Amino acid sequence: MQTELIKLAVFDMAGTTVYDDDFVTRALCDALQLHGYSISLSAANEVMGIAKPVAIEMLLDRFYPDATTKNIALIHEDFLRLMIDFYKNAPGICEIEGASQTFRALQDQGIKVGLDTGFSRDITDIIIQRLGWASLLDVSVSSDEVAQGRPYPDMIFKAMDLTGIEDVRQVAKIGDTPVDLEEGHRAGCALVVGVLSGANDKEALQKHPHTHIIDSIVDFTTLLKQERLSPVA
Repeated sequence: MQTELIKLAVFDMAGTTVYDDDFVTRALCDALQLHGYSISLSAANEVMGIAKPVAIEMLLDRFYPDATTKNIALIHEDFLRLMIDFYKNAPGICEIEGASQTFRALQDQGIKVGLDTGFSRDITDIIIQRLGWASLLDVSVSSDEVAQGRPYPDMIFKAMDLTGIEDVRQVAKIGDTPVDLEEGHRAGCALVVGVLSGANDKEALQKHPHTHIIDSIVDFTTLLKQERLSPVA
């Protein structure tokens, strides 16, 4: 498959563009614990990047198979409450170093910048507002806005629709979790890029479909130049 110039870059949020010191993983564990379900951080980390209701269901199916659908809904409500409070009020909310700089550099080159995330729209909007990113983004898609979240490609396809990009060979997907890479691969993105700024190391990401693995989002513009996929040399 011939690769075209990249016209849309779709980034994950927590761990890729938003600094995350296990904040999301801990909130998920805390929400589960409120309902009497004890889940380790390592187990919860395995479902990061997945739409949170699905992630909760996966964990309960694995460790507490007698849990009901009602349990899942109630746990998700508590997770949302914890995350909304955290992203509204916690003092340490910040971007991965160089994220804004990268967004600006891409837009200066005529590349549209998008976010997709396992978060719901309300959490996504709080983070975007808190970090002052509204003017730096062309599109954002949350997992509750599509039929299926990661690893399915629905969010990427929606981002393409909203930005007028018709050829997936002009799209790059960048993220720090295995399901980010699976999502980009299933969509058929020209670039499927793992970043090491989140919860997974290189060995873990290499097991999943990818075209490149880089240390951080700040390396992405250099990658485009090296691959000669940037509209601006």
